[in-house]
Amino acid sequence: MKKQPVNNMEQKLKRSSGKTRIIFYLLVVYILAALVWLFILLELQNRELHKARIEHLNTAVKDVHTAEYKARLAKIEAAYRRNHFKYAGEGTVFLGLILWGALFVYRYITQQSKLQQQQQNFTMAVTHELKTPIAVARLNLETLLKRNLDEEKRRKLILMTLEETARLNFLTNNILISSQLEGHNHKINKEDLDLSDLLTDRVEEFEKRFPDRAFQKQIEEDADINGDPLLLQILVNNLIENAIKYSPKEGPIRVTLTKQSQSVIVSVTDEGPGIPEEEKRKIFTKFYRIGNEATRKKQGTGLGLYLCDKIAKDHNADISVTNHEPNGSTFAVKFHISS
Repeated sequence: MKKQPVNNMEQKLKRSSGKTRIIFYLLVVYILAALVWLFILLELQNRELHKARIEHLNTAVKDVHTAEYKARLAKIEAAYRRNHFKYAGEGTVFLGLILWGALFVYRYITQQSKLQQQQQNFTMAVTHELKTPIAVARLNLETLLKRNLDEEKRRKLILMTLEETARLNFLTNNILISSQLEGHNHKINKEDLDLSDLLTDRVEEFEKRFPDRAFQKQIEEDADINGDPLLLQILVNNLIENAIKYSPKEGPIRVTLTKQSQSVIVSVTDEGPGIPEEEKRKIFTKFYRIGNEATRKKQGTGLGLYLCDKIAKDHNADISVTNHEPNGSTFAVKFHISS
């Protein structure tokens, strides 16, 4: 019963999109038919005019073998051909413009429909992601109030509640920062910082939050860069959250930091299902989620990797994804350091 409003919304959206496409197709067909009919009428008019001129010439000049008759006939034939090519040329130009315009409008309608669908999916995902941690935290707190639990159970419930609030904070930060960066309302406060320390702190925080997950870290020390600490934390958080989300529970999450002469490379490797080649360029698009049903069942809003890409670009860095053998993916962020 709870999914009924969502289904109704999806059906209304599909019906509206379908009606728009049908109206668009009918309008294009009507315009093309009108253009063809106009060309036919003009061509018929040209032929009638050609015929009338020849009849008038035959009446005015009786001898068809004279030079005058031949000269006037040649002018009439030239005028007929000129009008024929003019109508054909104008028709071709109009046809090309109509088809180009129709293609432009079709692409715009398709993009808007896709964007609307993505935004709807995002709204539904955010609604679910917000309601779940709130419901779990509320249930845990009510249990703590109503029941006299032993210390171990109380501690477990409190830890679960803290995990859900951390998840809620992570989601709201993603939404807020995404909106601010897109609207250029967030002022990027760059400062000299040690990326090694920041990355180590993030990994240790995830180790506390997910004690049952295996984290392998290989972080070189003293990787100094210039950047916004908050945004870089969000970038790292999203990469690690993404790895945890798609990795099996027994699969380790590898976090590395490597220093090079003019760059610092941070990489996060998982042992999940991997990403198809045709999807690798799309995953950094806002609201985009991989079309694989196995991955769509995972929680997510389609903002995480978009934010990673946006933050990386704002820090003179490149983000990429490659396959990890025998399975999984490696996300790498390469920060270019000015000498």
